[in-house]
Amino acid sequence: MAVSSALCIFSLLALVQAQSESQQPKIQLRLAGDKRKHYEGRLEVSYNNEWGTICDDDFSIEAAHVACRELGFLGAVAWSPSAKFGQGEGRIWLDNVHCTGREKSLAECPSNGFGVSDCRHSEDVGVICNQKRIPGHRFINTMNNNVETLEERVEEIRIRPISSHLKRIPVTEGYVEIKERGKWRQICDEAWTPLNNRVVCGMYGFPGDKNYNNKVYKSLSMRKKKNYWRFSVNCTGNEAHLSSCRLGKPLEPKRNGTCGRGLPVVVSCVPGRAFAPSSSTGFRKAYRPEQPLVRLRGGSNIGEGRVEVLKNGVWGTVCDDNWNLRAATVVCRELGFGSAKEALTGAKLGQGMGPVHMNEVECSGFEKSLTDCYFNNDALGCSHEEDAAVRCNIPAMGFQKRIRLSGGRNPYEGRVEVLTEKNSSLVWGTVCSENWGIVEAMVVCRQLGLGFASHAFQETWYWAGDASADNVVMSGVRCSGTEMSLPQCLHHGKHISCPKGGGRFAAGVSCSDTAPDLVLNAQLVEQTTYLEDRPMYALQCALEENCLSSTAKKNDHSSYRRLLRFSSQIHNVGQSDFRPKLGYHAWTWHECHRHYHSIEVFTHYDLLSLNGTKVAEGHKASFCLEDTQCDEGIQKRYVCANFGEQGITVGCWDTYRHDIDCQWIDITDIKPGDYIFQVVLNPYYDVAESDYTNNVMKCKCRYDGYRIWMYHCHTGGSRSSDMDEYPGMSNQLHFR
Repeated sequence: MAVSSALCIFSLLALVQAQSESQQPKIQLRLAGDKRKHYEGRLEVSYNNEWGTICDDDFSIEAAHVACRELGFLGAVAWSPSAKFGQGEGRIWLDNVHCTGREKSLAECPSNGFGVSDCRHSEDVGVICNQKRIPGHRFINTMNNNVETLEERVEEIRIRPISSHLKRIPVTEGYVEIKERGKWRQICDEAWTPLNNRVVCGMYGFPGDKNYNNKVYKSLSMRKKKNYWRFSVNCTGNEAHLSSCRLGKPLEPKRNGTCGRGLPVVVSCVPGRAFAPSSSTGFRKAYRPEQPLVRLRGGSNIGEGRVEVLKNGVWGTVCDDNWNLRAATVVCRELGFGSAKEALTGAKLGQGMGPVHMNEVECSGFEKSLTDCYFNNDALGCSHEEDAAVRCNIPAMGFQKRIRLSGGRNPYEGRVEVLTEKNSSLVWGTVCSENWGIVEAMVVCRQLGLGFASHAFQETWYWAGDASADNVVMSGVRCSGTEMSLPQCLHHGKHISCPKGGGRFAAGVSCSDTAPDLVLNAQLVEQTTYLEDRPMYALQCALEENCLSSTAKKNDHSSYRRLLRFSSQIHNVGQSDFRPKLGYHAWTWHECHRHYHSIEVFTHYDLLSLNGTKVAEGHKASFCLEDTQCDEGIQKRYVCANFGEQGITVGCWDTYRHDIDCQWIDITDIKPGDYIFQVVLNPYYDVAESDYTNNVMKCKCRYDGYRIWMYHCHTGGSRSSDMDEYPGMSNQLHFR
């Protein structure tokens, strides 16, 4: 193939030049397979211009290191046997590969010899490389094994703003430059296309591009010396990164440093609404945002999550059959992010609830919405174990540079320290821990890119932070949980008020890659509701645990209480087990019920008037958490009996039957009428969850004085806002 033909900028094809041309064969390596990241995949090798695979027999991490370095990465993180990235085609070129890890190429490692194998493609090996690339790594076009072809040393790509745009965050406009052999070079715009702009903006977290003032850049380019890269770029518009585009013909730079009639490439990107610079003056016109058709749920960071779509007013998930980067990118751009970094399958960001709306999605990549893509309405055979998810490119906002965790045993924990301006200089300081909770901790972990919060600490004496940062620089912090950074939360501003001060009483967090997610089975509540008139002499334990209304204390033993009874089935559909906040030592023994309670208040049961006023309540004074049942193939881990461990395993549920104490609302004093029945899980945010919006369940309820009907039960966030049957009532928790 001639040099003028197409090739990849960051091609994962690496020529292995033999130490001895006559003895060592020439090979090329590449990563292949579907549903993978760019630095991992099935390891394929080209020998005698024919691509084939490598058997996993005797393969090792040392061999993976050799392969990854050969591909231009710093090394390997792991390797995968048994065709994890799909079965390849063609011949199995290598088997029983033995490497020490010091070889420059797999061709140097002892093996059975090329083409000598007793393996099948079900044994194709894969590798997971370190994401960092070798600076200045030599990428060579070797499609015809011609050693004398072009050598490239492309390392990085950037958007460099002009001086008047330097302080803008995020950087949306500037020159597109490529780092080659340690030097930044411009690209000539002679053959540059709008599709190339789309790819560059997408990889930097922007959904699209726009026109810019060409006169400014033309004037600047005439005054500055140019240093052009030697090639044009040809993108289709669907590439996740400019490195995946193909190169056009080499350009012949003119003696005066110009590129013919062209100028350096400039892009101007349009940020999504969440990242758009706020206007410093004036007011935005009031608007009613349209109901989105697509949303992300269960992700720890902005721009990632399980994909959910709205159909007939009900939110549902997408089956991962045929799920790929093109479909994922349509989702990301639709939501105001850039192109997709990953198309995740197998419910890697948690399982959804409700229907599966889409299956076998196929997108061209240019659709405005995922709902415009071709898909199969029939999701028969698709379970929530196959829910599709995405991780999108988002703009670099610089949030991580203004916050840090100090003194922890690992990078995921520590005292929270923020960078703030004081007396015209930037200083680090602590955050007041008064009213500091898990929601605020969630924002910190998101800002740092460390996932979810697992704990929020109001004392950090056990973490020796930076002594120079002991002073409190932020107080009164109250977050809703959706903020991208801590300063976006409500706080006191310049007038700090913190009674206990900083230092040992400063706020702290510990973060985790995963979190649980509790959801109540609304259908079961609807099906199991009934009324019972129960005598007071049978309610003594319940009275002790405050499970009856206040008027019950005045009744004698022969009187009756009317109880609205129902069953609760609480599923953990998250990515980690739900565990009590308190350890064994702090659990409470309840003599009446003969077991330990690990959480003081875990659910609220309320009966509300149609305008939202609470007219009756019942709550589990405390909870004993255990696995009642689990999905097929999942083992129970938690049991309350005999002072056992308490919790709810991922894929399991804890059922509180309608016939046990306190599983009711005392409605003895309630008049007949229409009401709203509400259940709130984890109301005080005692334990971190990946999604709190689904912790509330509401039903319509009609009581005629003798019978009760429960209908239209659904969990928070499961319906369109246009179909909200409880106008004026939010599904957000209000107990903080």
